[in-house]
Amino acid sequence: MHYSYYKRPLLLLLIVYITALVFFYKPGPGKQDISRYIPQKTVTLVGKVIGFPAVKTKSRNVIVKVYSVGSEKAGGYIYARFPQEAPQWHETVEISGTIKAPYSVALLGNFDWAAYLATKGVFSEIKVSDVKPIAPPSWFLRSIARVRSDILNTFEQNFDRSLSAIAGGVLLGERGEMDPELYADFQDSGAIHLLVASGGNVGFVTLVVFAFCALFGISRKKTVLLALVIAGIYTLIAGADAPLTRAYFMTVCTVMGYFLHRNSGVFQGLVLSCLVILLLRPSSVFETGFEMSFLATLAIVICMNVYELPYRWPRWVKFFVQIFMATLSTQLVLLPVFTNVFFKVSFVGLFSNMVLVPMASLLMAVSFAYYVFSCLHIGFLLKGVTWACLWGFKTLVSFFAAQPFASVQAAAWRPGWVAAYYAGLFLLFHLPQKEFIRRAWKPFLAVAVLAVAVQYIFFNAPTVWLLNEWNKNAVLFRTPGGTRLLIGASIDGEKLARAVLKSGGKKLDAVLINQNDAKQLAQVKILQEKITVDRVLVPFEDAWPGDTQNIAGVQVDTLWGILLNKEHALWTNRGYSGAAGQDSVSYALSRKNIDFTVAGNGRFILLNDEIIDNERNRTRAVKL
Repeated sequence: MHYSYYKRPLLLLLIVYITALVFFYKPGPGKQDISRYIPQKTVTLVGKVIGFPAVKTKSRNVIVKVYSVGSEKAGGYIYARFPQEAPQWHETVEISGTIKAPYSVALLGNFDWAAYLATKGVFSEIKVSDVKPIAPPSWFLRSIARVRSDILNTFEQNFDRSLSAIAGGVLLGERGEMDPELYADFQDSGAIHLLVASGGNVGFVTLVVFAFCALFGISRKKTVLLALVIAGIYTLIAGADAPLTRAYFMTVCTVMGYFLHRNSGVFQGLVLSCLVILLLRPSSVFETGFEMSFLATLAIVICMNVYELPYRWPRWVKFFVQIFMATLSTQLVLLPVFTNVFFKVSFVGLFSNMVLVPMASLLMAVSFAYYVFSCLHIGFLLKGVTWACLWGFKTLVSFFAAQPFASVQAAAWRPGWVAAYYAGLFLLFHLPQKEFIRRAWKPFLAVAVLAVAVQYIFFNAPTVWLLNEWNKNAVLFRTPGGTRLLIGASIDGEKLARAVLKSGGKKLDAVLINQNDAKQLAQVKILQEKITVDRVLVPFEDAWPGDTQNIAGVQVDTLWGILLNKEHALWTNRGYSGAAGQDSVSYALSRKNIDFTVAGNGRFILLNDEIIDNERNRTRAVKL
């Protein structure tokens, strides 16, 4: 890929726009958004269903675009939970029910449902009690929805839950409620992307149409137009989400260039589609799925253009080498994103995808053929073959997931290291282009060094995170040198482990229990199964009020429990009753010019005679 691609105005505009969104944009409801009616508790609204329903055990959930509430004009989107069947895709309905803000627990390193919905422009939910149809979708859209539903129902009725989930995921990106163990296997084997309908699916459909037309000698222009129509229909059936829309838009851009006798290029199509998506919904820039999809496609486009394979290599060799290159480039470019979200890396994916990617394409063709045969009432001819392919695919996924180092735990990367990594990766992707490297290596090396320097000079202050989940508390402390102490362990141990990983570390130098009760000790055991804990300090066993200890360079003084009364005044709970869970301690931590006290059973800290309290279901970061 010639370096002139990176000078194109459209790309520069996209970079400036993304930078502005990251630093200055925060997803939030507009003035007319439906969320302003939350204080009313119950509402009746009119809106249009804009997506296919997510099938849950007790409900069918879908996003609805709102037009009005009662007689008032309204806007925005709402996440609607229907107790039984949801309305049809693009059907306009009147909905009555209980409205509320989405469930939100913003615990460091853990999934926040409200934040996830915000990236989709949704800031409210409704539990539907009554629904009335107003206007049905067009005949064409009804047909699309009927085909999708019929495909998924065919899989569910003829295969067990795990196999039908795989078939739905590979063909349409709809895996339903897959067993957690199987989902974990897909993650660990590096094959989770195969359960999401993406650009690869659109490309596969397009290639199948080209091959079919070639058999009948159809002209090139007619073939291209037919491929666009069928690929477009598939995009709609599969949900038309960001990856599919982007992939189809790229295909359209390429075809337009063909008819205009211009080489629009896949790269230009990717940039243009990304810009359009972000203009229509700026919050997508914070959506993990959008980030991973865009970066993965960009990496594949660059590498496949820069690293050209020798012409004389056999086609089958090129095929597997290209899969390996695509997988490697994708894993390299997604490493920081995947690590910062899932806190683990799959090394076996480099090899598993060489087998699973071609098999997924075969599975996509076989599962669709089985559906067509079922519509013709001859599905029994392909049922055994389809079952064997699904079972073989599942078995291979589990096999790769069970290999050593299939999934390695990793701590989150800090922004400076992420910037430095991508600067180095960009040079690696263009290594064969000696002229380009000669021009670019100095500025990109400067960016990498500067990013790390800025990180450690200006953004490496000692930090205290006050963690709260439904009034259960814990405090995480990180020093500039990387020492980490956890004070209190009332919160679930797995969630505490993710908080530590999100802070950038894979171990704790110590856990300081503030109450000698069985619940905290049980959570510490769970925590120790997930990350390394060098030391556990139990009050009235390992430390008594008045004791002083040095833990990884931090002086820890054990104090009698300091608490807050109803008037928000401090008081000290002195004395030891001997009853488990009745007595508490506080800890004063000091290191160089840092001096603060964790008190209130991990609820607040005392810093320079100031009480810094936590926030309910929030993580409060305090720079010392």
